[in-house]
Amino acid sequence: MKQVVIATKNKGKAKDFEALFHPLGYEVVTMFEVAPEMEIEETGTTFEENAVLKAETLARALQTIVIADDSGLAVDALGGEPGVYSARYAGDHDDEANIVKVLENLKDVPEAERTARFCCALAIAGPNITTTTVFGTCEGVILHEKRGTNGFGYDPVFYVPHLNRAMAELTPEEKGAISHRGNAIRKLAATLPTLMK
Repeated sequence: MKQVVIATKNKGKAKDFEALFHPLGYEVVTMFEVAPEMEIEETGTTFEENAVLKAETLARALQTIVIADDSGLAVDALGGEPGVYSARYAGDHDDEANIVKVLENLKDVPEAERTARFCCALAIAGPNITTTTVFGTCEGVILHEKRGTNGFGYDPVFYVPHLNRAMAELTPEEKGAISHRGNAIRKLAATLPTLMK
């Protein structure tokens, strides 16, 4: 099985990537395994900029092809927040605090105006290839309270209307079929065989 290096130390994202890449014939290797001491500061103002920054930085360090993701939640009533600051909206990578802050900011917002989407930019970079990005989204509505125990991040408060369940109530397979990351990976998958010879 071919290996694919993912520029992440987020265990939740790593699980998502494993579930999505394994059926395509790729074994996921993360920064935990190949560059545990490395820190890449996310200074971009868009998901795409941060994904490119992470992919190109790790690809240069390892001299191999790297895929990086930058993803998050964009809530319409909050002007697109938390956006690129999704993981550190209420502090540093505290899922529970982030959820509390979003719900607090939406406490007076009626149901019809609680629309949101998960966004995912993927970048692939490496020696002798042109850095490429793809973008995936998943539309939903922010709940008033948490539901489900699967997933990570904002999954417990992100309701998927056509499935009548929160993202955290979905199995990994169900989530992968409709998620922002799954949609982005399916776009990227079409080019992977030519890039990763």
